Amino acid sequence: MTVLDSFSLQGKVAVVTGASRGIGRALAQALGEAGAAVAVTARTLEAAEKAADELQASGITALPIELEVTDPAQADRMVELVSEGLGPIDVLVNNAGISIGREALDTPVELWREVLATNLDGVWHCSKAVGAQMAARGGGSIVNIGSMSAMIVNRPRWQPAYLASKAAVHQLTKALAAEWAPHGIRVNALAPGYILTEASPVDQPEYREWCVEPAAMKRYGLPEELGPAVVFLAGQASSFMTGSVVVIDGGFTLF
Repeated sequence: MTVLDSFSLQGKVAVVTGASRGIGRALAQALGEAGAAVAVTARTLEAAEKAADELQASGITALPIELEVTDPAQADRMVELVSEGLGPIDVLVNNAGISIGREALDTPVELWREVLATNLDGVWHCSKAVGAQMAARGGGSIVNIGSMSAMIVNRPRWQPAYLASKAAVHQLTKALAAEWAPHGIRVNALAPGYILTEASPVDQPEYREWCVEPAAMKRYGLPEELGPAVVFLAGQASSFMTGSVVVIDGGFTLF
């Protein structure tokens, strides 16, 4: 196998949660371009179908799946649908997440639960559902999308629930990596910095002082800049790597 061959995902089946837009959409594109057939999930079937149609238009095999990651029954059903439509799952990218800014003393329990249910419980439910199939087949790769927010406190918007959820995702990544290594399952995480998306308009002037200037590279990232790293973590190129958290933040956390 050549170096470039080790990055190929030809013949593999990948699932990306929260893939209808932003980072998830870019990651689905990258996995598909590397050769994988990609199941794209979203909270509504309409959003998933739109993303799948776009991928198919670029020559990628794609399957839309409606999925509420906070529901373990839906996670189990997702595995069934993907297996029927594309085949057994080789790669799972746990990307679905939400960020709701609120100061700690102004955070109601319902909001706290909503953020943790999506960002942490969703990773847990999908990992368990897919992990069971991977263990039975003898292996697979799981990539969790964490955040540099697991390591720092973002400003100027306070968001303790989000920070706690992403720190937990990083530690869950390590826990599953250790436990599932004997099954041939590798579990790693990607920790992005400030990435320009609809939900994160870091190109606006009011964010420059907080989100751009502190980074060594003096800029924000784009969703497609995360794609190559996910392809690396998904396939044979990272075959001796598990339990790692790869930070891609333009040097923000250096200081």
